[in-house]
Amino acid sequence: MIVTAETQSSLSRETETDSVPSVSPWLSDELKKRRVLVVTNMYPDAQNPDFGTFVQEQVEGLRARGLTVDVLVVGGKRRKLSYVDGARRFRQHLRERHYDLVHAHYVFSGIVARLQHSHPLVVSFHGAAEMVGWVGLLCKALAPLADAVTVTSVKHKAQLGRKDAHVIPCGVDLDLFVPMPKGKARQRRGLPLEKKLVLFVGIVRPEKRLDVIEAAVDLLRREDEDIELVVATGQPHERIPLYMNASDVLALASDYEGSPVVIKEAMACNLPIVSVDVGDVAQVIGGTGGCYICQRDPADVAPKLKLALARRQRTEGRLAIRRLGLNATVDSMLRIYEELW
Repeated sequence: MIVTAETQSSLSRETETDSVPSVSPWLSDELKKRRVLVVTNMYPDAQNPDFGTFVQEQVEGLRARGLTVDVLVVGGKRRKLSYVDGARRFRQHLRERHYDLVHAHYVFSGIVARLQHSHPLVVSFHGAAEMVGWVGLLCKALAPLADAVTVTSVKHKAQLGRKDAHVIPCGVDLDLFVPMPKGKARQRRGLPLEKKLVLFVGIVRPEKRLDVIEAAVDLLRREDEDIELVVATGQPHERIPLYMNASDVLALASDYEGSPVVIKEAMACNLPIVSVDVGDVAQVIGGTGGCYICQRDPADVAPKLKLALARRQRTEGRLAIRRLGLNATVDSMLRIYEELW
């Protein structure tokens, strides 16, 4: 699938925006003439609207600055052999169109993108799960072959082993993820008005450990039947702020994460958080009141959820993460591009 700037459809947003100013484009007219090809195995479509939204947000942020960015989707949820066809389409695409730089997201897309040496290559490695087992070995083998590399955290940089890797966590769209009245959000998503809602957001995969969160909520329901778990998966990204504003606490118990965007999105909505110490979560939430670090054990998750629910008020998370907005991520990426041109 090819997604060009001309064919990219914009989904209507279902939340109100606040007055967060967007950063003025600082690219020169000459740099705005550059063309970038993004190669990725994750990108939202009609069947999977929540698949790789952070890649899409970065692409749209780059386009907003005046850069021409096309997207080539390879692999994805299909079999690994689909990357063979992706490699064929990639080489054909480069023959048919001119680009000044190729930017690949994730290791398998990076391998496809490194089949050429006529264009500078940036590879973004997105998380700790990439560094596990034989896939981690591929990451370490690919990293020295790229012209520039980005990672999600200092820990991730150490795991990858490339000393000049740029630490660039995925930013949060502060215009989309904004606080709004809880009752209004619940009405718009058809959620119960009186219950205490624990929220899980993400694609349900084994490493996300939804089972831990479910068990913790079951423990709490033995004491309070008015507690309910809401699982927001397979949802268009524009609906997630409604779920966050409708809920009382976000729970995360993943085995692996790099810099989970969902944590920053919850912070931007001032939603209390209970999370395991994974990726950069502890650094992001810092000392924000109403946010708690827990063990990956229902017996520890449950009391932390109870503390968050007992507050009955929002956090000041938005103030704590304004520096982690999408504009900062786009700025950092543009500086890398400029160094390679």
